Amino acid sequence: MLKKFFFRVLCGFFLGLSVFAPGFSGSVIAIIMGIYQDLVRIASNPFKKLKENIIFCLPLVIGAGISGILFVIGFKYLFETYEKATFLLFAGLIAGNLPIIYMEVKKIGFKMYYSIGGIIAFAAALALGIFAMGAVETEAVGLTSSLPVLAGSGFVGGASVLVPGMSVSMILIITGVYNQLIATAHGLLHLDLTYLFPTAFFGLCAIAGLVITSRGIKTLFEKFPGLANTAVFGFMMGSLISIIIQVVRSSDTDLNWLSGGLMLIIGLAVSMLFVVLGKVMKKSE
Repeated sequence: MLKKFFFRVLCGFFLGLSVFAPGFSGSVIAIIMGIYQDLVRIASNPFKKLKENIIFCLPLVIGAGISGILFVIGFKYLFETYEKATFLLFAGLIAGNLPIIYMEVKKIGFKMYYSIGGIIAFAAALALGIFAMGAVETEAVGLTSSLPVLAGSGFVGGASVLVPGMSVSMILIITGVYNQLIATAHGLLHLDLTYLFPTAFFGLCAIAGLVITSRGIKTLFEKFPGLANTAVFGFMMGSLISIIIQVVRSSDTDLNWLSGGLMLIIGLAVSMLFVVLGKVMKKSE
């Protein structure tokens, strides 16, 4: 029981990173670690088996909270100081997961028309990444966007949580609230409650987007698993290429390619660790 708790804390830790780390898809990690279907089930009907859902989600929330704090303190510094290294780490995480999704598609049985979903998903993820690169944000002090913008950003961001390969943070960059969210989180860590209301409003809209769209995503994966998993593969490929483009375009000169290769290998190793941990936890259930 304790092993499951700490495993889910670890899952929550990396799920939390998807909110802050551009190009990092929490849903992909959830798939690899074997908790994706549970998350979709809970999000689609959170009040069914409420006690069990709370027990399942509590360690995830703890892990997400820890990763949020560490990102604001540490990863924000890494992105600002060692941008290429951080992007290469995330590229390794995604690349290491691609063979697993490919095997899922192969196990179900690939059909030619599945490629349509994969191509569309690939194009959408790549376009999202390219648009995110072009989005220029000014220095932010907190969530100062209008309520309609916060509502739309929160809803779309929440809806994207369960779409494999999609990065919540890239969506927030495009809508212009990413830097504001980081600044707000930094302020909250210092007990600055100036932007508490817009933060709560944004969070509620994100939850609404997650709950409202989760049933559609659940139905898609149950009725059309081959098409859905092919789309997952396409999203991941699009996200990976977007991150590689980010690395090439980065102005970071403090990192040589030897060190960058090491970060890429670390990402690959961590993604493989996710797979092993997920299989171990599934066997122990």
